[in-house]
Amino acid sequence: MGDVEAPQLPLNQWWGDEEEPKDWQAYLANSSEVIGNRLMYSDTTLDDLKSLLNRTLHLTEPLEDVNFEYGFNSKFLQELVEYWRDDYMPRWREREVFLWQFNHFTTDIQGLRMHFLHLMVYDEYTVDRHHYPVLLLHGWPSSVREFYSLIHKLHQTKKDKNNKYIFNVIVPSLPGFAWSQGTSKRGLGPAQIAVMMRNLMLRLGYKKFFIQGGDWGSIIGSHIATLFPENVLGYHSNMCTVSSPKSMVKGLIAGTFPGLFAPKGYEDFFSPVSEKIQYLLEETGYAHLQSTKPDTLGSALHDNPIGLAAYILEKFSTWTNATYRHLPDGGLKKRYKLDALLDNVMIYYLTNSITTSVRIYKEAVSEEQRALKLDRVPTNVPTGCARFQNEMMHFLDLQLKDKYKNLIHSTYYKEGGHFAAMEVSNVLYLDFIEFVKKVEKVKKITGYKREL
Repeated sequence: MGDVEAPQLPLNQWWGDEEEPKDWQAYLANSSEVIGNRLMYSDTTLDDLKSLLNRTLHLTEPLEDVNFEYGFNSKFLQELVEYWRDDYMPRWREREVFLWQFNHFTTDIQGLRMHFLHLMVYDEYTVDRHHYPVLLLHGWPSSVREFYSLIHKLHQTKKDKNNKYIFNVIVPSLPGFAWSQGTSKRGLGPAQIAVMMRNLMLRLGYKKFFIQGGDWGSIIGSHIATLFPENVLGYHSNMCTVSSPKSMVKGLIAGTFPGLFAPKGYEDFFSPVSEKIQYLLEETGYAHLQSTKPDTLGSALHDNPIGLAAYILEKFSTWTNATYRHLPDGGLKKRYKLDALLDNVMIYYLTNSITTSVRIYKEAVSEEQRALKLDRVPTNVPTGCARFQNEMMHFLDLQLKDKYKNLIHSTYYKEGGHFAAMEVSNVLYLDFIEFVKKVEKVKKITGYKREL
Protein backbone atom coordinates (compact mmCIF):
# COMPACT_ATOMS: atom_id res chain seq x y z
CA MET A 1 0.00 0.00 0.00
CA GLY A 2 3.07 2.27 -0.04
CA ASP A 3 4.38 4.64 -2.72
CA VAL A 4 5.60 3.29 -6.04
CA GLU A 5 8.02 4.72 -8.58
CA ALA A 6 6.77 6.63 -11.61
CA PRO A 7 6.46 4.43 -14.70
CA GLN A 8 8.44 5.31 -17.81
CA LEU A 9 5.90 5.89 -20.58
CA PRO A 10 6.95 6.14 -24.24
CA LEU A 11 7.24 9.81 -25.16
CA ASN A 12 6.49 9.31 -28.86
CA GLN A 13 3.97 6.49 -28.95
CA TRP A 14 2.19 6.53 -32.31
CA TRP A 15 -1.61 6.90 -32.31
CA GLY A 16 -2.24 7.87 -35.93
CA ASP A 17 -4.02 5.87 -38.64
CA GLU A 18 -1.04 6.04 -40.95
CA GLU A 19 2.01 3.82 -40.60
CA GLU A 20 4.34 4.94 -37.83
CA PRO A 21 7.22 6.96 -39.30
CA LYS A 22 10.60 5.30 -39.34
CA ASP A 23 12.41 8.62 -39.06
CA TRP A 24 10.95 10.41 -36.04
CA GLN A 25 13.19 13.43 -36.42
CA ALA A 26 11.92 13.99 -39.95
CA TYR A 27 8.33 13.46 -38.78
CA LEU A 28 8.71 16.00 -35.97
CA ALA A 29 10.23 18.51 -38.35
CA ASN A 30 7.37 18.12 -40.81
CA SER A 31 4.50 17.88 -38.30
CA SER A 32 5.41 20.74 -36.00
CA GLU A 33 3.48 23.37 -37.95
CA VAL A 34 0.69 24.98 -35.96
CA ILE A 35 -2.22 25.92 -38.22
CA GLY A 36 -4.87 28.51 -37.43
CA ASN A 37 -8.40 27.28 -38.03
CA ARG A 38 -11.90 28.66 -38.36
CA LEU A 39 -14.27 25.83 -39.18
CA MET A 40 -17.62 26.71 -40.73
CA TYR A 41 -20.49 24.27 -41.12
CA SER A 42 -22.51 24.15 -44.31
CA ASP A 43 -26.16 25.12 -44.60
CA THR A 44 -26.87 21.51 -45.60
CA THR A 45 -25.47 20.23 -42.29
CA LEU A 46 -27.50 22.77 -40.35
CA ASP A 47 -30.68 22.02 -42.32
CA ASP A 48 -30.25 18.31 -41.56
CA LEU A 49 -29.99 19.13 -37.87
CA LYS A 50 -33.12 21.28 -38.00
CA SER A 51 -35.07 18.43 -39.59
CA LEU A 52 -33.96 16.06 -36.84
CA LEU A 53 -35.04 18.58 -34.21
CA ASN A 54 -38.57 18.38 -35.55
CA ARG A 55 -38.88 14.75 -34.39
CA THR A 56 -40.10 15.37 -30.87
CA LEU A 57 -43.83 14.71 -31.27
CA HIS A 58 -43.73 11.21 -29.81
CA LEU A 59 -41.60 11.65 -26.71
CA THR A 60 -42.84 9.45 -23.87
CA GLU A 61 -44.71 11.41 -21.21
CA PRO A 62 -43.01 11.56 -17.79
CA LEU A 63 -44.63 9.87 -14.82
CA GLU A 64 -46.92 11.88 -12.58
CA ASP A 65 -45.13 14.18 -10.12
CA VAL A 66 -41.74 13.36 -11.65
CA ASN A 67 -39.22 16.01 -12.65
CA PHE A 68 -35.63 14.82 -13.26
CA GLU A 69 -35.73 11.92 -10.78
CA TYR A 70 -36.05 9.40 -13.64
CA GLY A 71 -33.62 11.22 -15.91
CA PHE A 72 -34.20 14.08 -18.32
CA ASN A 73 -37.85 15.15 -18.10
CA SER A 74 -39.46 14.80 -21.55
CA LYS A 75 -41.71 17.85 -21.10
CA PHE A 76 -38.72 20.08 -20.51
CA LEU A 77 -36.87 18.28 -23.30
CA GLN A 78 -39.67 19.30 -25.66
CA GLU A 79 -39.32 22.89 -24.46
CA LEU A 80 -35.55 22.78 -24.83
CA VAL A 81 -35.72 21.36 -28.37
CA GLU A 82 -38.21 24.02 -29.42
CA TYR A 83 -35.84 26.71 -28.13
CA TRP A 84 -32.92 25.00 -29.87
CA ARG A 85 -34.76 24.75 -33.18
CA ASP A 86 -36.70 28.04 -33.23
CA ASP A 87 -34.46 30.45 -31.31
CA TYR A 88 -30.91 29.12 -31.13
CA MET A 89 -30.52 27.65 -34.64
CA PRO A 90 -31.59 30.81 -36.49
CA ARG A 91 -28.75 32.52 -34.61
CA TRP A 92 -26.19 29.79 -35.24
CA ARG A 93 -23.90 31.97 -37.36
CA GLU A 94 -23.74 34.36 -34.39
CA ARG A 95 -22.90 31.45 -32.12
CA GLU A 96 -20.11 30.44 -34.51
CA VAL A 97 -18.63 33.91 -34.19
CA PHE A 98 -18.86 33.59 -30.41
CA LEU A 99 -17.19 30.17 -30.38
CA TRP A 100 -14.37 31.42 -32.60
CA GLN A 101 -13.69 34.59 -30.60
CA PHE A 102 -10.42 33.02 -29.43
CA ASN A 103 -7.53 31.82 -31.58
CA HIS A 104 -8.10 28.19 -32.62
CA PHE A 105 -5.26 26.05 -33.91
CA THR A 106 -4.43 22.48 -34.85
CA THR A 107 -1.15 20.62 -34.92
CA ASP A 108 -0.07 17.01 -35.24
CA ILE A 109 0.92 15.25 -32.01
CA GLN A 110 2.02 11.59 -32.18
CA GLY A 111 0.00 11.02 -35.32
CA LEU A 112 -3.23 12.72 -34.24
CA ARG A 113 -4.57 16.11 -35.24
CA MET A 114 -4.88 18.09 -32.01
CA HIS A 115 -7.12 21.13 -31.65
CA PHE A 116 -6.48 23.83 -29.07
CA LEU A 117 -7.13 27.44 -28.17
CA HIS A 118 -4.00 29.53 -27.66
CA LEU A 119 -4.09 33.06 -26.28
CA MET A 120 -0.74 34.80 -26.00
CA VAL A 121 0.02 38.06 -24.22
CA TYR A 122 1.96 40.81 -25.95
CA ASP A 123 4.93 42.18 -24.01
CA GLU A 124 3.27 45.57 -23.55
CA TYR A 125 0.62 43.94 -21.34
CA THR A 126 3.12 42.15 -19.11
CA VAL A 127 4.78 45.27 -17.67
CA ASP A 128 4.46 45.23 -13.87
CA ARG A 129 2.46 42.01 -14.04
CA HIS A 130 3.23 38.39 -13.23
CA HIS A 131 3.00 36.51 -16.51
CA TYR A 132 2.69 32.71 -16.78
CA PRO A 133 1.39 30.03 -19.16
CA VAL A 134 -1.53 27.90 -17.97
CA LEU A 135 -2.88 24.70 -19.48
CA LEU A 136 -6.65 24.30 -18.97
CA LEU A 137 -7.96 20.74 -19.27
CA HIS A 138 -11.64 19.88 -19.63
CA GLY A 139 -13.44 16.59 -19.03
CA TRP A 140 -16.60 14.79 -20.16
CA PRO A 141 -19.30 15.76 -21.13
CA SER A 142 -17.62 19.14 -21.34
CA SER A 143 -15.42 20.82 -23.93
CA VAL A 144 -13.27 23.90 -24.34
CA ARG A 145 -16.56 25.86 -24.18
CA GLU A 146 -16.70 25.37 -20.40
CA PHE A 147 -13.66 27.62 -19.98
CA TYR A 148 -14.72 30.66 -22.03
CA SER A 149 -15.54 32.90 -19.06
CA LEU A 150 -12.43 31.77 -17.17
CA ILE A 151 -10.25 32.43 -20.24
CA HIS A 152 -11.35 36.06 -20.29
CA LYS A 153 -10.38 36.45 -16.65
CA LEU A 154 -6.99 34.80 -17.06
CA HIS A 155 -6.20 36.74 -20.22
CA GLN A 156 -7.43 40.14 -19.05
CA THR A 157 -5.26 42.65 -20.93
CA LYS A 158 -6.93 45.73 -19.44
CA LYS A 159 -4.63 47.12 -16.75
CA ASP A 160 -6.07 46.85 -13.26
CA LYS A 161 -4.10 47.91 -10.20
CA ASN A 162 -5.79 45.13 -8.25
CA ASN A 163 -4.84 42.44 -10.78
CA LYS A 164 -1.14 41.72 -11.04
CA TYR A 165 -1.52 38.48 -13.03
CA ILE A 166 -1.92 37.68 -16.70
CA PHE A 167 -1.58 34.35 -18.50
CA ASN A 168 -0.89 32.80 -21.84
CA VAL A 169 -3.83 30.38 -21.99
CA ILE A 170 -3.73 27.01 -23.77
CA VAL A 171 -6.96 25.01 -23.91
CA PRO A 172 -6.80 21.75 -25.90
CA SER A 173 -9.66 19.53 -26.91
CA LEU A 174 -8.69 16.13 -25.52
CA PRO A 175 -8.01 13.42 -28.13
CA GLY A 176 -11.33 12.16 -29.46
CA PHE A 177 -13.19 15.23 -28.20
CA ALA A 178 -14.56 17.93 -30.50
CA TRP A 179 -12.07 18.88 -33.19
CA SER A 180 -9.23 16.72 -31.85
CA GLN A 181 -8.83 13.47 -33.72
CA GLY A 182 -9.58 10.19 -31.99
CA THR A 183 -7.33 7.19 -32.36
CA SER A 184 -8.11 3.89 -34.08
CA LYS A 185 -5.78 2.04 -31.71
CA ARG A 186 -6.45 0.62 -28.27
CA GLY A 187 -4.69 1.94 -25.18
CA LEU A 188 -4.99 5.73 -25.36
CA GLY A 189 -5.85 6.28 -21.70
CA PRO A 190 -5.40 9.24 -19.33
CA ALA A 191 -1.68 8.53 -18.81
CA GLN A 192 -0.96 8.47 -22.53
CA ILE A 193 -3.05 11.62 -23.05
CA ALA A 194 -0.94 13.28 -20.35
CA VAL A 195 2.15 12.58 -22.47
CA MET A 196 0.42 14.12 -25.49
CA MET A 197 -0.60 17.24 -23.57
CA ARG A 198 2.94 17.72 -22.32
CA ASN A 199 4.24 17.28 -25.88
CA LEU A 200 1.76 19.88 -27.09
CA MET A 201 3.02 22.37 -24.52
CA LEU A 202 6.63 21.71 -25.52
CA ARG A 203 5.64 22.14 -29.17
CA LEU A 204 4.29 25.59 -28.30
CA GLY A 205 7.45 26.58 -26.46
CA TYR A 206 6.29 26.11 -22.87
CA LYS A 207 8.87 24.16 -20.90
CA LYS A 208 7.21 25.13 -17.62
CA PHE A 209 3.53 25.90 -17.02
CA PHE A 210 0.64 25.82 -14.60
CA ILE A 211 -2.21 23.30 -14.96
CA GLN A 212 -5.87 23.73 -14.03
CA GLY A 213 -8.52 21.06 -14.59
CA GLY A 214 -11.57 19.21 -13.40
CA ASP A 215 -13.08 15.81 -14.23
CA TRP A 216 -10.75 14.04 -16.72
CA GLY A 217 -8.76 17.27 -16.84
CA SER A 218 -8.01 16.79 -13.16
CA ILE A 219 -6.78 13.23 -13.68
CA ILE A 220 -4.76 14.03 -16.80
CA GLY A 221 -3.33 17.14 -15.15
CA SER A 222 -2.33 15.08 -12.12
CA HIS A 223 -0.59 12.58 -14.40
CA ILE A 224 1.36 15.36 -16.12
CA ALA A 225 2.47 16.71 -12.74
CA THR A 226 3.42 13.21 -11.59
CA LEU A 227 5.24 12.06 -14.72
CA PHE A 228 6.85 15.38 -15.72
CA PRO A 229 7.39 17.46 -12.57
CA GLU A 230 10.22 19.35 -14.27
CA ASN A 231 7.65 20.96 -16.59
CA VAL A 232 4.94 21.87 -14.08
CA LEU A 233 5.05 25.07 -12.03
CA GLY A 234 1.92 24.05 -10.15
CA TYR A 235 -1.13 21.82 -10.44
CA HIS A 236 -4.55 23.18 -9.47
CA SER A 237 -7.79 21.21 -9.59
CA ASN A 238 -11.43 21.58 -8.67
CA MET A 239 -11.76 17.78 -8.41
CA CYS A 240 -8.75 16.46 -6.52
CA THR A 241 -9.01 12.72 -5.98
CA VAL A 242 -6.81 9.83 -4.95
CA SER A 243 -8.06 6.26 -5.08
CA SER A 244 -5.20 4.39 -3.44
CA PRO A 245 -6.28 1.72 -0.92
CA LYS A 246 -4.89 3.74 1.99
CA SER A 247 -6.82 6.82 0.92
CA MET A 248 -10.07 4.87 0.64
CA VAL A 249 -9.70 3.48 4.18
CA LYS A 250 -9.00 6.98 5.53
CA GLY A 251 -12.02 8.35 3.68
CA LEU A 252 -14.35 5.75 5.14
CA ILE A 253 -13.19 6.48 8.69
CA ALA A 254 -13.28 10.25 8.21
CA GLY A 255 -16.73 10.10 6.63
CA THR A 256 -18.04 8.18 9.61
CA PHE A 257 -16.60 10.72 12.06
CA PRO A 258 -16.45 13.97 10.05
CA GLY A 259 -16.32 16.14 13.15
CA LEU A 260 -12.90 14.72 13.94
CA PHE A 261 -11.36 15.15 10.51
CA ALA A 262 -13.22 17.71 8.36
CA PRO A 263 -12.53 21.46 8.72
CA LYS A 264 -15.01 23.14 11.02
CA GLY A 265 -18.07 24.30 9.11
CA TYR A 266 -17.48 21.92 6.20
CA GLU A 267 -18.41 18.59 7.79
CA ASP A 268 -21.37 18.28 5.41
CA PHE A 269 -18.98 17.97 2.47
CA PHE A 270 -18.19 14.46 3.74
CA SER A 271 -21.30 13.24 5.55
CA PRO A 272 -23.65 11.59 6.04
CA VAL A 273 -21.78 8.74 4.36
CA SER A 274 -24.93 6.81 3.44
CA GLU A 275 -26.27 9.77 1.45
CA LYS A 276 -22.94 10.31 -0.30
CA ILE A 277 -22.77 6.65 -1.32
CA GLN A 278 -26.38 6.68 -2.48
CA TYR A 279 -25.70 9.78 -4.59
CA LEU A 280 -22.67 8.15 -6.21
CA LEU A 281 -24.65 4.99 -6.97
CA GLU A 282 -27.40 7.00 -8.62
CA GLU A 283 -25.06 9.24 -10.61
CA THR A 284 -22.37 6.84 -11.83
CA GLY A 285 -24.39 4.36 -13.87
CA TYR A 286 -23.27 6.23 -16.98
CA ALA A 287 -19.61 5.56 -16.05
CA HIS A 288 -20.18 1.80 -15.87
CA LEU A 289 -21.79 1.85 -19.31
CA GLN A 290 -19.06 3.99 -20.81
CA SER A 291 -16.35 1.88 -19.16
CA THR A 292 -17.73 -1.32 -20.66
CA LYS A 293 -19.69 -0.62 -23.86
CA PRO A 294 -18.79 2.87 -25.09
CA ASP A 295 -19.38 2.11 -28.76
CA THR A 296 -22.90 0.83 -28.13
CA LEU A 297 -23.78 4.08 -26.42
CA GLY A 298 -22.10 6.05 -29.18
CA SER A 299 -24.14 4.26 -31.83
CA ALA A 300 -27.37 5.09 -30.00
CA LEU A 301 -26.48 8.80 -29.82
CA HIS A 302 -24.92 9.11 -33.28
CA ASP A 303 -26.93 11.44 -35.54
CA ASN A 304 -29.45 11.74 -32.69
CA PRO A 305 -29.26 15.35 -31.48
CA ILE A 306 -32.26 15.13 -29.15
CA GLY A 307 -30.95 12.03 -27.39
CA LEU A 308 -27.46 13.53 -27.29
CA ALA A 309 -28.73 16.72 -25.65
CA ALA A 310 -30.73 14.78 -23.07
CA TYR A 311 -27.78 12.54 -22.22
CA ILE A 312 -25.25 15.38 -21.91
CA LEU A 313 -27.42 18.01 -20.26
CA GLU A 314 -28.81 15.66 -17.63
CA LYS A 315 -25.25 15.67 -16.24
CA PHE A 316 -25.26 19.46 -16.13
CA SER A 317 -28.38 19.20 -13.98
CA THR A 318 -27.58 16.66 -11.27
CA TRP A 319 -23.81 17.20 -11.24
CA THR A 320 -24.36 20.89 -10.62
CA ASN A 321 -26.62 20.19 -7.65
CA ALA A 322 -28.20 16.88 -6.64
CA THR A 323 -31.37 18.64 -5.48
CA TYR A 324 -32.01 19.99 -8.97
CA ARG A 325 -33.45 16.61 -9.94
CA HIS A 326 -36.59 17.76 -8.12
CA LEU A 327 -37.05 20.80 -10.38
CA PRO A 328 -39.10 20.75 -13.61
CA ASP A 329 -36.17 22.05 -15.67
CA GLY A 330 -33.52 20.16 -13.72
CA GLY A 331 -32.15 23.51 -12.55
CA LEU A 332 -30.51 24.02 -15.93
CA LYS A 333 -31.88 27.54 -16.30
CA LYS A 334 -31.07 28.30 -12.67
CA ARG A 335 -27.29 28.23 -13.06
CA TYR A 336 -26.62 28.37 -16.82
CA LYS A 337 -27.72 30.12 -19.98
CA LEU A 338 -29.34 27.74 -22.46
CA ASP A 339 -27.13 29.10 -25.24
CA ALA A 340 -24.00 28.09 -23.32
CA LEU A 341 -25.34 24.57 -22.76
CA LEU A 342 -26.39 24.20 -26.38
CA ASP A 343 -22.99 25.46 -27.57
CA ASN A 344 -21.46 22.49 -25.79
CA VAL A 345 -24.00 20.04 -27.25
CA MET A 346 -23.45 21.47 -30.74
CA ILE A 347 -19.71 20.89 -30.45
CA TYR A 348 -20.29 17.19 -29.75
CA TYR A 349 -22.94 16.90 -32.46
CA LEU A 350 -21.18 18.75 -35.28
CA THR A 351 -17.85 17.01 -34.67
CA ASN A 352 -19.50 13.58 -34.28
CA SER A 353 -17.31 12.96 -31.23
CA ILE A 354 -19.60 11.30 -28.71
CA THR A 355 -18.27 7.78 -29.38
CA THR A 356 -14.60 8.75 -29.45
CA SER A 357 -15.00 10.92 -26.34
CA VAL A 358 -16.55 8.24 -24.11
CA ARG A 359 -13.91 5.65 -25.01
CA ILE A 360 -11.59 7.28 -22.46
CA TYR A 361 -13.66 5.58 -19.74
CA LYS A 362 -12.95 2.13 -21.19
CA GLU A 363 -9.24 2.87 -21.54
CA ALA A 364 -8.99 4.30 -18.02
CA VAL A 365 -10.05 1.03 -16.39
CA SER A 366 -8.01 -1.26 -18.61
CA GLU A 367 -5.59 -3.67 -16.98
CA GLU A 368 -2.68 -1.83 -18.62
CA GLN A 369 -3.78 1.54 -17.24
CA ARG A 370 -4.36 0.20 -13.74
CA ALA A 371 -0.96 -1.47 -13.76
CA LEU A 372 0.69 1.95 -13.90
CA LYS A 373 -0.55 2.61 -10.32
CA LEU A 374 -0.25 6.35 -10.83
CA ASP A 375 -2.46 7.05 -7.80
CA ARG A 376 0.33 5.61 -5.68
CA VAL A 377 3.16 7.56 -7.32
CA PRO A 378 3.98 10.65 -5.23
CA THR A 379 3.37 14.04 -6.86
CA ASN A 380 5.85 16.56 -5.54
CA VAL A 381 4.95 19.70 -7.51
CA PRO A 382 3.00 22.42 -5.67
CA THR A 383 -0.65 21.36 -5.64
CA GLY A 384 -3.86 23.26 -4.99
CA CYS A 385 -7.32 21.78 -4.46
CA ALA A 386 -10.57 23.75 -4.54
CA ARG A 387 -13.70 21.93 -3.35
CA PHE A 388 -17.14 23.07 -4.48
CA GLN A 389 -19.87 21.72 -2.24
CA ASN A 390 -22.08 20.15 -4.88
CA GLU A 391 -19.29 18.14 -6.50
CA MET A 392 -20.10 14.43 -6.42
CA MET A 393 -17.29 13.51 -4.04
CA HIS A 394 -14.63 15.16 -1.93
CA PHE A 395 -11.32 14.14 -0.41
CA LEU A 396 -9.76 15.43 2.79
CA ASP A 397 -6.21 16.74 2.96
CA LEU A 398 -5.21 13.71 5.04
CA GLN A 399 -6.15 11.57 2.02
CA LEU A 400 -4.73 13.81 -0.68
CA LYS A 401 -1.36 14.20 1.04
CA ASP A 402 -0.74 10.49 0.58
CA LYS A 403 -0.13 11.37 -3.07
CA TYR A 404 0.25 15.15 -3.26
CA LYS A 405 3.24 15.64 -1.00
CA ASN A 406 3.35 19.37 -1.66
CA LEU A 407 -0.31 20.28 -1.10
CA ILE A 408 0.04 24.00 -0.39
CA HIS A 409 -3.49 25.20 -1.10
CA SER A 410 -6.76 23.65 0.09
CA THR A 411 -10.10 25.46 -0.01
CA TYR A 412 -13.84 24.85 0.43
CA TYR A 413 -16.79 26.71 -1.14
CA LYS A 414 -20.44 26.47 -0.18
CA GLU A 415 -21.56 26.98 -3.78
CA GLY A 416 -20.77 25.40 -7.10
CA GLY A 417 -20.66 21.90 -8.47
CA HIS A 418 -18.89 19.77 -11.05
CA PHE A 419 -18.71 22.37 -13.85
CA ALA A 420 -17.16 25.12 -11.75
CA ALA A 421 -15.42 26.85 -14.67
CA MET A 422 -18.80 27.50 -16.29
CA GLU A 423 -20.99 27.86 -13.19
CA VAL A 424 -18.82 29.89 -10.80
CA SER A 425 -15.93 31.02 -12.99
CA ASN A 426 -15.02 34.03 -10.85
CA VAL A 427 -14.73 31.95 -7.68
CA LEU A 428 -12.56 29.42 -9.49
CA TYR A 429 -10.42 32.18 -11.00
CA LEU A 430 -9.78 33.87 -7.66
CA ASP A 431 -8.94 30.53 -6.07
CA PHE A 432 -6.47 29.78 -8.84
CA ILE A 433 -4.81 33.18 -8.41
CA GLU A 434 -4.42 32.58 -4.66
CA PHE A 435 -2.77 29.26 -5.49
CA VAL A 436 -0.37 30.92 -7.94
CA LYS A 437 0.61 33.44 -5.24
CA LYS A 438 1.48 30.57 -2.90
CA VAL A 439 3.53 28.86 -5.60
CA GLU A 440 5.45 32.09 -6.14
CA LYS A 441 6.37 32.19 -2.46
CA VAL A 442 7.52 28.58 -2.52
CA LYS A 443 9.47 28.83 -5.78
CA LYS A 444 10.47 32.50 -5.39
CA ILE A 445 9.34 33.39 -8.92
CA THR A 446 7.33 36.26 -10.41
CA GLY A 447 6.84 35.06 -13.99
CA TYR A 448 7.97 32.64 -16.67
CA LYS A 449 8.77 33.35 -20.32
CA ARG A 450 7.92 31.20 -23.32
CA GLU A 451 10.93 29.53 -24.95
CA LEU A 452 11.04 28.84 -28.68
